[in-house]
Amino acid sequence: MQKTASTEPSLAPGLYLVATPIGNLGDITLRALDVLKRVDRIACEDTRQTQKLLNHFQIATPTISCHQHNEHQRAAELLDALKAGGRIALVSDAGMPGISDPGAWLAAEAIAAGVPVIPIPGANAALSALVASGLPTAEFLFLGFLPEKAGARRSRLEDLAAEAGKSATPRTLIFYEAPHRIVETLADLEAVWGPALRVTVARELTKIHEEFLRGTVAYARRQMAARDRIRGEITLLVEALPPTQAGAQSADSAPQKIADRVARIQAEAGPDARMDEKEALKRLARELGQSKSELYRELQRERARLNTGSRSPRKAV
Repeated sequence: MQKTASTEPSLAPGLYLVATPIGNLGDITLRALDVLKRVDRIACEDTRQTQKLLNHFQIATPTISCHQHNEHQRAAELLDALKAGGRIALVSDAGMPGISDPGAWLAAEAIAAGVPVIPIPGANAALSALVASGLPTAEFLFLGFLPEKAGARRSRLEDLAAEAGKSATPRTLIFYEAPHRIVETLADLEAVWGPALRVTVARELTKIHEEFLRGTVAYARRQMAARDRIRGEITLLVEALPPTQAGAQSADSAPQKIADRVARIQAEAGPDARMDEKEALKRLARELGQSKSELYRELQRERARLNTGSRSPRKAV
């Protein structure tokens, strides 16, 4: 029997930004599979990681690395192929390339060179977490990763809190966070916004151990701090309320003073334990994921403000 010619249209030349699974391999779309099979090459954040996906779906397309350390150098080679009419797919290890992953720079260079850039939609951790968070979805702001250093992270959150105060509507802030920093970040959020701030911690999305931890930031911090080890990819969502709605919260939403927290820990230890302030500060530091010296300095500042405020002017005689 004579083989009939394929009526399938050829794949148009260009750079294809292909979303890949964020956990479950079933996240992949039919269109993504079709593109990955028919392009000339696949540029990958990590060829080893992408090869697992290709092997699972029996895709034999050649791969080439394109990650944060070589994206600028690799772009020249890829752009030459694209300008010659090539078809190249760009993928990250998981999710949409360019979103807290390599790819945005190459896409911008391709556009500047007049090369068609075609998005192939699919899984994304930020949006997947948002729609299942229970927090406002009408207005949201994706901010990627917060600074790693504690001081810079706290300053960034304070700036975001100030910006939220200027907004007329509630919005949800979306961050990606590393598991070894999540407790510290939650502690910073509690210090800046207060313990009643509503958050959602989404972990291991679409994987076997997927978890959504929803509630106040104080609750989420306690839950995460109590774990021996935290694993997996984390998306952190924060309800940033405007001043009218923030003011409607209970008085408990005000940040709790260090002195009050120290007194609470000493009281919980019981009269027989006779826990001194130093030990209580040490325990609070572990609970908040902060350094004891930093908490001590804040405690001294609180006492200095209290002493200043308690001084009343002398009455005229």
